[in-house]
Amino acid sequence: MTKLKEHNNYKIKFIVLSVIFVAAFFASFMLGRYKLYPFEVIKIILGGICDRLSSFIPSLKDAFYDNSIPSQAYTVVFNVRLPRIIAAVLIGAALSVSGAAYQGMFRNPMVSPDILGASGGAGFGAALAILLGFGYAGISVSSFCFGLVAVLAAFVMSKAGRGNSTLSLVLAGMMINSLFSSGTSFIKLIADTQSQLPAITYWLMGSLTSIKPGDTLFLFVTVLLGLTPIILLSWRINLLTSGDDEARSMGVNVSALKIVIIICATFMTAACVSVSGMIGWVGLVIPHFCRRLFGYDYKRIIPGAILLGSSFLLITDDIARVAVASEIPIGILTSFVGAPVFIYMIIGKGERYEY
Repeated sequence: MTKLKEHNNYKIKFIVLSVIFVAAFFASFMLGRYKLYPFEVIKIILGGICDRLSSFIPSLKDAFYDNSIPSQAYTVVFNVRLPRIIAAVLIGAALSVSGAAYQGMFRNPMVSPDILGASGGAGFGAALAILLGFGYAGISVSSFCFGLVAVLAAFVMSKAGRGNSTLSLVLAGMMINSLFSSGTSFIKLIADTQSQLPAITYWLMGSLTSIKPGDTLFLFVTVLLGLTPIILLSWRINLLTSGDDEARSMGVNVSALKIVIIICATFMTAACVSVSGMIGWVGLVIPHFCRRLFGYDYKRIIPGAILLGSSFLLITDDIARVAVASEIPIGILTSFVGAPVFIYMIIGKGERYEY
């Protein structure tokens, strides 16, 4: 009876999170400088879907087309807001799941997706590309590649260490991250103060302003490739949180599992940073809330992180768009939320956050 009640309780929480996600997703279409109303958004979206399906079902052509809706509204929805909304969903889910997976692997709730240097390397790659005058695509590619290189370097260095493998990996990640951060600071020092420095500074703050339709396809593929193995291995992460020795006694290949988690989390984090810039705290804060809602079962934490992380970044991006006349970089807003939660995790109510 108790297990049934607990199961129903979790089910209700997932339903509530799903409703919040759908509401945030739909509301995001209506918010911005160009005002849209609910029925207009519904007609535009349905019209766009039917238009794409009309090649298979000709009768759907112009089924929901409304002459009273300006063509500009269709452009705003499909070319501006839809890519941005999809990007917010994918980035929020990817960073949250990456943070949750790392926290389970390291058995430490203070861990975030950038612990192994992915964000620092990606930031350096973007700053270097801006300094060299690369275009938008070049900046994204450089950022993504350097994010992967940073984690690879940290992993190789940790293997060369003779001490505790987990501690060596964390220390190597911190050192690599510091090294790339120093490189970024040097680039900012020598960058042109009129054009390059402002561009680097704004990019490092994190924003979804420049998201293009092609970015959403790149994000979808990379996030899907990174997210799928973590979802499938979520029950093994449960075993990993009990300790390496206990996990091995239950038949888990601990080394292989950790490598898979690092690869998947790095792939997603580097992809997110390469298109949106540095958006911090999401991967730290959201898993913490998920543990509060669903306990320490990663079969529930991972789906919860997907819904909660997506909703959080959607709402944060909406605030960034409408709070003031000029858009606020989203990385600033996530810091306003993340920093107080981090302080609460350390000193709040004397609670102990241990696995």
